[in-house]
Amino acid sequence: MKDRYILAVESSCDETSVAVLKNESEILSNVIASQIESHKRFGGVVPEVASRHHVEVITTCFKDALETAGIEVSDLDAVAVTYGPGLVGAILVGMAAAKAFAWANNLPLIPVNHMAGHLMAAREVKELQYPLMALLVSGAHTELVYVSEPGNYKIVGETRDDAVGEAYDKVGRVMGLTYPAGREIDQLAHKGKDIYDFPRAMIKEDNLEFSFSGLKSAFINLHHNAAQKGETLSNEDLSASFQAAVLDVLMAKTKKALEKYPVKTLVVAGGVAANQGLRERLADEITEAEVVIPPLRLCGDNAGMVSLAAAIEYDKGHFAGLDLNAKPSLVFDTLD
Repeated sequence: MKDRYILAVESSCDETSVAVLKNESEILSNVIASQIESHKRFGGVVPEVASRHHVEVITTCFKDALETAGIEVSDLDAVAVTYGPGLVGAILVGMAAAKAFAWANNLPLIPVNHMAGHLMAAREVKELQYPLMALLVSGAHTELVYVSEPGNYKIVGETRDDAVGEAYDKVGRVMGLTYPAGREIDQLAHKGKDIYDFPRAMIKEDNLEFSFSGLKSAFINLHHNAAQKGETLSNEDLSASFQAAVLDVLMAKTKKALEKYPVKTLVVAGGVAANQGLRERLADEITEAEVVIPPLRLCGDNAGMVSLAAAIEYDKGHFAGLDLNAKPSLVFDTLD
């Protein structure tokens, strides 16, 4: 049987990435051009800066991905691209490149939802068993997704305001940490004590919704009030208290989701899935399902995860025309 190769493109935020997937789950190359250094001084991603960086490096990423994979353009069977959600200008750069490449080489185009990419990054660990539950936690998303079969994603609960990764970055900025702050807060939390009583919003409510804006505000107010009084707070203890509040909520809602929708597999994915505190709590507390977390290199934004989601769309015959447009606010359907 002839091998199948899919080239995938990801540019939804501040990483330009191109990957090549062989058959169902073998990532041959996953080239990532990060822009973090350019955005650090702003304390967050500046959309226009992100778009310009994508334009500068995307053709090189295509070339490097094919070279690293050791294949020719003529070996490819399809081109996949993230079409949302994300920053519209950034997505459009990747889409323009992917469409032009597909058209020039007469290849079918596969549209991929960025969040499906995060979820399906778990396929590199092992072949997933369905139905499954997924906790997707990133800078822009916090949602529980029920996947009844490959490619069928339904939201069963999500945040009403801030995403968990966004809360990490905002409190990190208040503490004077460098963007993105998630990893540093995680490290500080392991050295500190949970001594500040931060709110755990909606933790007892009988739903699968999240809210992190109140926690963020409580943190900012505590820090601000201490500064006005001339007091110095320990970043270790602040981080430990903040992370404990976040993880208590994530764990409570995830357990509730597993009670409501009994499944054998729980996928935890997205940038925040790299958090060691979260990984420790999952290992200690989730016994009713097997927890599958993508490897660290596939937790952040990358085209490898997009290719793994694209393989499923290819099998289902889900292709798009060259009139495919970016959908910056793309969301999964809600489970009725």
